[in-house]
Amino acid sequence: MARLHELVPGQRGRILAIEGNDHIARRLQEMGLLEGDTVEVVAWAPLGDPIEIRVGDSRLSVRKAEAQRVLIDELPAA
Repeated sequence: MARLHELVPGQRGRILAIEGNDHIARRLQEMGLLEGDTVEVVAWAPLGDPIEIRVGDSRLSVRKAEAQRVLIDELPAA
């Protein structure tokens, strides 16, 4: 088990859980980060924040602090 912010561009993982029960956790879920979905890190911003990710057909940007709340199971490279 890892956290989303630990992945490098090109790595993928399956979302196991989003930690917390506050507005940030709800916002991540509303953006489409749901348990069981596959997420891929597309790129990191030059200063390391935010992180561009792909979930389904969507590309999203999340802050590193938000990505730390997303627990994932790393998947092999595609």
